[in-house]
Parts: sequence; structure tokens; C-alpha cells
Amino acid sequence: MGDVVDRLLASRVDSRSPFRILVVEDEPVIRELVRSMLDDGPVEVETAGNGAEGLRRARETHFDLVLLDVVLPGMDGLTVCRMLKADPSTASTQLYMLTAKTRRSDLEAALAAGANGYIHKPFRGSELMELVERLRVGESDGPV
Repeated sequence: MGDVVDRLLASRVDSRSPFRILVVEDEPVIRELVRSMLDDGPVEVETAGNGAEGLRRARETHFDLVLLDVVLPGMDGLTVCRMLKADPSTASTQLYMLTAKTRRSDLEAALAAGANGYIHKPFRGSELMELVERLRVGESDGPV
């Protein structure tokens, strides 16, 4: 049994293992922009266009990072965040809100829902790439 666990852990740390990201964003231009910026080499990016689809995909497939808009049609991003953080199978997934909402109360609501960080739109490509690289190598220094 120990050998199986050791192999699984080693395969997760293996640099050939892709770092999987789910982008949940209702604006197609932003969704594709984020995908094109991050989908390269050791990173694989999948997308969802609304909260319900994002929740379903996050529960079906393991993702290392979920980038989640707050304002989504149907189920909003804060609800999706709370549901993912309450589910033992997805609770440890890094979840960053990617949103134009900039008030302090918006940030506090996201963190209270369980978000690991908050990225303001408009964002810089370098900001997203630095976040992904930091998480990919196992560094996490708290909310952004």
C-alpha cells in the first residue's frame, strides 16, 4: 500500500504532470484570453461559461487551480466557491476570484466564501502567470 501512495505522490510532483486550471468566466473574450495566456507546456486550461457548469466540471475533474468570476449567470461565483470549499473532494483546490468587483466588502465576501485569493480585472497577464508558477511549484503565500 505504501508503494502505491509513494508512486501517486511522486507522479503529482513530477514536472511532466500537467498543472490543471479551470477558468469559470461568462465573457468569452476574457475566458479565451486567460486560456491563451496560461495554456502552455506544463499547464492545461479548461473553461466553463457559467457557475453551474464550473461547479460540475470542478467536481468531475481534479483541478489544481480554479479561477472564478464573481458575477456569473444563474449561480454566482461566491456560491460556487462556497460549494466547492464545502465539498471534501474539492475543498483543497486553490480557488482565486477573478473579478471587476473592487470594494473591500467584495474581497471580504470572497475570502469568507473560502477563496484563497482575489485578482482584480483588468489584470495583467504577468500577474496570472506568476500566480500559476507560484502554485505549480508548491508555494502559497496567502491571498492576493
